[in-house]
Amino acid sequence: MLRSEMVDAVARSGFPALVQELPTSGRRFADGRAWRIEIPSCEGPRVMAEVLEAADELDVPVHRVSQGSGVMMLRDAEIQDMVQMGSDHDVEVNLFIGPRAAWDVGGQAKVTAAVGGAARGNEMVAASLAEASRAVELGIRSLLVGDLGTLSVLGAEKAQGRLPKDLVLKTSVVMPLTNGPTAAVYEQLGATSLNVSTDLTLGHLAEIRQAATAPIDIYVEAPDDQGGAVRYYDVPELVRIAAPVYLKLGLRNAPNIYPSGQHLGAVPASLGRERVRRAALMLELLRRQRPDLG
Repeated sequence: MLRSEMVDAVARSGFPALVQELPTSGRRFADGRAWRIEIPSCEGPRVMAEVLEAADELDVPVHRVSQGSGVMMLRDAEIQDMVQMGSDHDVEVNLFIGPRAAWDVGGQAKVTAAVGGAARGNEMVAASLAEASRAVELGIRSLLVGDLGTLSVLGAEKAQGRLPKDLVLKTSVVMPLTNGPTAAVYEQLGATSLNVSTDLTLGHLAEIRQAATAPIDIYVEAPDDQGGAVRYYDVPELVRIAAPVYLKLGLRNAPNIYPSGQHLGAVPASLGRERVRRAALMLELLRRQRPDLG
């Protein structure tokens, strides 16, 4: 059933959906697409291989994979393997800057996630810059940043030519982004992909799109520690009002696997495959409701 037919059916029963019409975004990715798919928590080459295999089996176009454990949790050879797989499959490989408050000796980040991605002290900012430089030397051109000051430093390094001009600086969901002015500030500091907070209304997202030109990253299904929202039926409107968007598939009712490693066995790979299956479910729904967008 098309989305318009679904809404009309309820209205015929005397219960119209009194929703304000939000503006349609005319922005697109460079290839003309309104949306792309991102599979998060792709914690190494083994998980990435499983994700790509599942994507091929389910005919899901994966455009970006992102990793949350950080550059410091991957060996050089593992990063190079991910870069090669990304090149072979035309997939952007996005790695998190490793140091963060949640893993440091301080106590505040242990009791509130609000500061978990922060860089505590200038030495941690310096370590983040070292992570970025190492990743770039190994071929990575997309980094996930969880600290505002670190974003500013990395943006300045790009502007001064010490980091590649084509380096994607993607803000993390642990950096709250809940309004248009904040989106504009992040862009001014160098962000080129904006990960919004997981609990925003369609109106909030429309406001952010009006304020920013960068692609917006939206969790269609959010992990439990990020609110656990499952928004599959919102996808047609998310795409319409916020394009260009990366549609991200986290998993509700799944373990937090950061920092990942072999001690977790097959769990990260299994979670990766299920995220791709969730993406397939989302795409089927999008194509049914808005075939013009699917």
